[in-house]
Amino acid sequence: MARYDTSPTMSFNADEVRRQNIRQVLELVEDALEERGYNAINQMAGYLITNDPAYISSHKNARSIIQSVERHEIIEELVRSYLEEGR
Repeated sequence: MARYDTSPTMSFNADEVRRQNIRQVLELVEDALEERGYNAINQMAGYLITNDPAYISSHKNARSIIQSVERHEIIEELVRSYLEEGR
């Protein structure tokens, strides 16, 4: 007798996965910056405005982590989140 896989099919929303990844990246970078005594919001804003990675500490590999996501994608997600929060 043949056995059939009856487990449910999983579907993933690529946009949601991307959004979760960006959120996780920002949280990891925030933790690393605050651990070093920096104002994380000011440092990340400086990076996003100038594209100068020197704004982000290399502590806990934060600089490499934030550069793993395109800057414009981070900005888009921040704007989306801000606008959705206000509704």
